[in-house]
Amino acid sequence: MKKNIPKIDKSNKVIAIKGLKKAFDEFEVLRGVDLDLYKGENLVVLGRSGTGKSVLIKIISGLLRQDEGQVNVLGQDINSLSQKELDKLRLKIGFSFQNSALYDSMTVRENLEFPLIRNSRDMTRKEIDRIINIVLEAVGLSQTIDQMPSELSGGQRKRIGIARTLILKPDIMLYDEPTAGLDPITCIEINALINQVQRRFNTSSIIITHDLTCARAVGDRLVMLLDGQFQRQGTFEEVFETDDERVKSFYNYNFID
Repeated sequence: MKKNIPKIDKSNKVIAIKGLKKAFDEFEVLRGVDLDLYKGENLVVLGRSGTGKSVLIKIISGLLRQDEGQVNVLGQDINSLSQKELDKLRLKIGFSFQNSALYDSMTVRENLEFPLIRNSRDMTRKEIDRIINIVLEAVGLSQTIDQMPSELSGGQRKRIGIARTLILKPDIMLYDEPTAGLDPITCIEINALINQVQRRFNTSSIIITHDLTCARAVGDRLVMLLDGQFQRQGTFEEVFETDDERVKSFYNYNFID
């Protein structure tokens, strides 16, 4: 199902990347990438495994340093920031990991309150509980608040991971393979949740995926990473209406209607 495109502010770039290059020894992963993310936009980055998709979002969040090029996030040049400034910027970037990254020894409540207590030490118990209840309600899992991660399904863990990412009210969401390892019905639910987060919390998001059902469901705009560069971009239809055999084979291998 094609998503309803929300209001996107194309006068406001929350991420601006120009001429980005990154290599590991002799292997060039990114070879001159240009990319903009606009306020309120869900941008899908497509590509086969090992093409540099995850490297891209690690550079955006300051976890990796590029070899060449400019990376501007929320008006700040990543490379010019001190460690303290970078840590402050990261609080505005929510990172939804592929494996949900929950602490197995903590309840859902404790997992959610951990970033609040760590980063907002002056909050009262009442304020913490209120915010936890808001994000749990947003992902439809209020009933799991006292459960352990081991008691949750894969889809529930993914939802709780997204809730924990939302707890600090980030401006930007980075989703790394959000539907990986999930059954088709749960994938549909996660796709709907990504769109709901965009509308309700007014986030700007980059979704890294090779799942074309996910890409079509959540992407306002898609870009395809081929041979270290973005070779195709536009709507789902615009990206895949091509005679490029690399794109056609990606579609034929991955897409499930």
